Amino acid sequence: MNPKRERLRRILMGAIAAAILSIGLLHQVTPVSAAHWHNIFQHLCYLPVVVAALIFGWRGGLLAAILAGLSPMPYIVATWRVEPRSATDELLEIPLFCLAGVLAGVLAERERRQRLELERTTARLAEVYRQLQDNFERMKRAERLFAVGQLSAGLAHEIRNPLASIAGAVGLLERKSASEQARSECLEIIKKENQRLNQLLTSFLDFARPRAPKYHTVDVDTILDSVTDLATHAIGAKPIVIRKEAEANLPPLQCDPEQLKQVVLNLLINAIQATEDAGEVVLAARSERERLLIQVRDQGRGIRPEDRDKIFNPFFTTKESGTGLGLPVAHQIIEQHGGILTAEENPDRGMTFSVWLPLRREGPS
Repeated sequence: MNPKRERLRRILMGAIAAAILSIGLLHQVTPVSAAHWHNIFQHLCYLPVVVAALIFGWRGGLLAAILAGLSPMPYIVATWRVEPRSATDELLEIPLFCLAGVLAGVLAERERRQRLELERTTARLAEVYRQLQDNFERMKRAERLFAVGQLSAGLAHEIRNPLASIAGAVGLLERKSASEQARSECLEIIKKENQRLNQLLTSFLDFARPRAPKYHTVDVDTILDSVTDLATHAIGAKPIVIRKEAEANLPPLQCDPEQLKQVVLNLLINAIQATEDAGEVVLAARSERERLLIQVRDQGRGIRPEDRDKIFNPFFTTKESGTGLGLPVAHQIIEQHGGILTAEENPDRGMTFSVWLPLRREGPS
């Protein structure tokens, strides 16, 4: 046992014994005729008995009770000659001292065992929690490494194709026998693939190092109209109509207007490209419980069930000329705004992409 703790126990034992003996001494010096004072002293003995039981358990309580019963014994013997009845009452109280000491000690020991068990359980839970945290951190590190590997593989794959086209075009240019038309086509290929590489790296940087939103209070209708005008140019000769279904008097929205335009425009262009035949693309907006819902519905071929969990992964694409970064960047932008971007299949055909955004930004601006 700890020496300091043992010394403290001895001091407490001495203090309890001294308190009991002091009460017994008060019995001796107080006249027998002062019966009410003797009654007070007798009941005062319960205090050190209960304290001993709480600190040292039922054994300590029992020893203190025996000492409390024996300490006034000279007074009891002297009283027996004058008032036998009073002395008998004093003697009968000794078993009550013992009962109080044992009962208080048993309850104290049970509470102490429960407390120790609770402390052990808390310590075990803390250890389990620490292990879970360590495992979670290891999983996060492994997930980051896996994501880096996927990004690297995807980026390498996407860069290889344009480089192969550029290398082929350069090879043709090196041939002196190449005609002027072939040389012009090769230069066009180099220019086109260079633009493609530049766009790919720009999208990758947008995903890897996203710009923090610059919040402004904007009119949602104005943004939707602006994006619709831009997306109309992507329709080309396709018999597709963009239809806007915006709720009247939409509340103002706190967001980064340029980033929101980027997201909605990306969703509209995807919807137009997915709609191969004649059809319409619906751009809907409404407010619900302090949130704004923007939806883009198309009538395209949809997304295969096995691919729906991958559409927000970097470099995953079902398009021949896609980079696979449009939806991941859009997803990231919406998350930065405290919103949610989801995709679900329409009952008839096509897909619906839904953007949920809080109307007001939470936290400091």
